[in-house]
Amino acid sequence: MSGSRVGIGRLLAIGIALGVALLLLLAAGEARAAKYSVAQCGWYVGADASWGDTTGGAKFRPDSFCVPGPPADPFDGSHLKSFTRGGQGTVSGTRFAHWRWTAPPGTTISQVRGTWWHALHDGLEQRLGSVDAGGGFTPFVGAAGTDVAPREFVAGFPPGVAAFEDRLLCARGEDKWCSLDPESWSALRALTITVEDNAVPSAWMGGSLTDGGWRRGTETLAVGGSDTGAGIRWGDTTLDGARVALTEYPCEKAQIGGEWRATRMQPCQTGVSATQTIATASFSDGPHTLGHCSWDFGANIGCAAPRTILIDNDPPAHPRSPLLAGGEGWRRSNDFDLAWANPDQGPASPVGGASWRVTGSAGYDTGARFAPGRDRTTLADLAVPAAGAYSLMVWLRDEAGNEAPASAVTVPLRFDDLAPRLAFTTAAEAAVPERIVAAVEDPLSGPASGQILYRRSDSPKWLELPTKLLGGATAGSASLSAPTPELGPGTYLFRAEATDAAGNSAVTTLRADGTQMAVQKLAPARIARAKVRLFAQLAGHGRRRGDSLTVSFGAAARLSGRLTGADGAPVAGRELQVVSRPSRGALAPPATATVPTDERGDFELALGPGPSRQVTVSFDGDAGLEAASRRPLDLRVRSGVSLQASPLALRTGQSLRLSGRVADEQAPIPRRGKLVAIQYLEAATGRWRPVLVTRSDHDGRFRARYRFRYVSATAAIELRATALAEEGWPYAPGSSAPLTVRVTAGPPASASR
Repeated sequence: MSGSRVGIGRLLAIGIALGVALLLLLAAGEARAAKYSVAQCGWYVGADASWGDTTGGAKFRPDSFCVPGPPADPFDGSHLKSFTRGGQGTVSGTRFAHWRWTAPPGTTISQVRGTWWHALHDGLEQRLGSVDAGGGFTPFVGAAGTDVAPREFVAGFPPGVAAFEDRLLCARGEDKWCSLDPESWSALRALTITVEDNAVPSAWMGGSLTDGGWRRGTETLAVGGSDTGAGIRWGDTTLDGARVALTEYPCEKAQIGGEWRATRMQPCQTGVSATQTIATASFSDGPHTLGHCSWDFGANIGCAAPRTILIDNDPPAHPRSPLLAGGEGWRRSNDFDLAWANPDQGPASPVGGASWRVTGSAGYDTGARFAPGRDRTTLADLAVPAAGAYSLMVWLRDEAGNEAPASAVTVPLRFDDLAPRLAFTTAAEAAVPERIVAAVEDPLSGPASGQILYRRSDSPKWLELPTKLLGGATAGSASLSAPTPELGPGTYLFRAEATDAAGNSAVTTLRADGTQMAVQKLAPARIARAKVRLFAQLAGHGRRRGDSLTVSFGAAARLSGRLTGADGAPVAGRELQVVSRPSRGALAPPATATVPTDERGDFELALGPGPSRQVTVSFDGDAGLEAASRRPLDLRVRSGVSLQASPLALRTGQSLRLSGRVADEQAPIPRRGKLVAIQYLEAATGRWRPVLVTRSDHDGRFRARYRFRYVSATAAIELRATALAEEGWPYAPGSSAPLTVRVTAGPPASASR
């Protein structure tokens, strides 16, 4: 500093010593004090300062230029100056002009650093100092000469002060004066003012997330806070200590030297509010702790009282052990009651009710309906609109509103109050027929039993005949067949009785053409024919064989057997009829083939891939041999299904994506999709247990998600998909090849704060 910087040497020495002491105290207290820096007049930043003149504006004038246009140097020409007014004569002693920076309410200035320079004449001085709460000014450095080279200064204030002030002062007694010519001036720039702010802000929260009850999905949270000092900069919301939302409020600041500095003494708003969107899906079901804190610009933190909220984003699993009162068979009463057991909800919300839907033929669909009730386990007094077969789907909804229709269990509702159609098919003949036959048709529950009776026309007593109920070529059709009894001369009347599976009955004594079923005379003597015996069985891959056989999807089977006489001798060179009737729901019609017996009386026929079917073998007989038939053989074919999973390694709480496809060879996928169960292998019992039930689309493809929530250790879990049995699906239950998923205990990584 030049020799012109004179006077108040004692003051300067005291200021420097005081500044050093203040800086030491400041460093010692940094661990406790909350502070922030304010940049002024430099770095493209303006000045948050007031200017004043104790002469009323007659002797001094201000000048400021702090923000040169980028890309110019941010300090090129920047300044805050006080000038004497040239040509105005003199100014009395103790009069001054000043720039002042005032700390916000509740804060103090603990340090100031910057650059100063000046041109001073005839008793005028530049003094930098602090202002206490009572307005008292204490300089820490001063100059009385001219030095136009900007030089740095720094000073600390323990305890903090209310304001920092730069004065251009006539440093003489009140009875003296200082000349205004030539002009004197003082200048400052590049100020960094450290503000100590120990006032803790307040915080509050409200909104739908805090309304009580169970919450799910995306919720809104109203938050806010207030502060008396620097103002609120951040609003930070946490769930169980993990940050879920962060709001930055508008503050006047600039990034300087890698740190954010305020550009005003009070940079932020003192009262703030905002609405945050909180995604709850990444948190487990159950209670969680919600917190919200406000941060002021000085990094003080104030938090609202924590709140406990209840979160549930996962629908309940499917109802367990569904049981239809009276069983799932056909019934004559249009009244259905269903009961089930609810799955364990653990820490999640309780079951709040059941959704249900009834579908049937001709597009009948009730649509989804809801029956409320905490822990509901029954649906009572359900009815269907007319006789027919319907499907009742039931799935659960929890009190948070979560439900998954794909988890529905399906129960058949079978209602039939219509009597079978019944008529004799035995034509009126001149001779007595060998058998008396009546056709039975019942397209709903189907024929279940029947009886043919007869009496002489002159007798009131009906006599029973040994009657067989034989399956027809189409579903719901059958016939009652009884051998004609040994009759003496006379006229005989016949009556048929039939009952369907629902218990509806019908009685008739008429043929289909409306004529009375009567026989008037005995048949002529029959030609004696030798009896034969027919044996048949099914065989598959390996050594599996028998009257009933189950094969894999796409596999072939073999029909084999032997035709012998009553004495066991082979009957060679005869043609046998083989009828294959696909199960209900298959597209293929019944198929008929012939197969000859060889010299040993043996026969064999390959049965190609296809749906499940019944296979009937018969011999029509000839002039020397009686007819013979074999009761139907049951060939069951498992459903074809595939399964993929991703990822194959995951942690507790993460979701597994499952997909696959049900093969639809010669069978259309049901209108509502094919029912598929995802199962896991229970190590303790070696049994496959259900995980979830879903339905495919019309192409047989299915997708599902499953979250492993209760795995407490690393586990290798074996899964498979099983296409379940359903009415109208012509395949037996079949499963995919199993796959293994590895689940590691512990929650997935939470959001960083």
